[in-house]
Amino acid sequence: MEKHTKKEDGIALLVGSFLVALGVFFLSSAHLLTGGTAGLALLLSQISVLSFGTLYFFINLPFYALAWLRFGRYFAINSLISGALVSIFADNLHYLIQFNSINNIFCAVAGGLLIGIGMLILFRHRSSLGGFNVMCLLIQDKTGISIGKTQLILDCSIVLTSFFFVSGWIIALSILGAIVMNITLAMNHKPTRYTVKYQS
Repeated sequence: MEKHTKKEDGIALLVGSFLVALGVFFLSSAHLLTGGTAGLALLLSQISVLSFGTLYFFINLPFYALAWLRFGRYFAINSLISGALVSIFADNLHYLIQFNSINNIFCAVAGGLLIGIGMLILFRHRSSLGGFNVMCLLIQDKTGISIGKTQLILDCSIVLTSFFFVSGWIIALSILGAIVMNITLAMNHKPTRYTVKYQS
């Protein structure tokens, strides 16, 4: 397929990262969790003095190195930029938007959709959010199994490990959000429909 221009890639990184951060904001506003390193950062931010953005950025650093080794410099740098943007946006959105009332089910669905759409944009512009995204891309390249399927298994597993920290209702809604996010990915990011070459 014809490559995107660098200008298109730059705009996509901003838009995709913002949508992911907005999705995280919906989830965190309802005290919900998600999978992957974002889920770990959300969980740790509830029991730590560090913000989600700070935790998320540092947890992902080893995966950016993995992305560099497997997918090349361009993909790794794009992923690092995307992760940094998500961290910055997520930590500062509360200055721009606040909810007077929250419906937890809506937050789970909206958060999952926004994160899924944001990740799709990033994937299609040779970027990711690091963490399990890189692992799932590796699995897709090696086996042909779509990202959404492997991401769903990993995400639900991580959410379930939070059982001892949050209520069953919160876990159920968090799983709902993970399902919505990964169905969005599974339907729209199939290796046979859209090919991205990661090496520069």
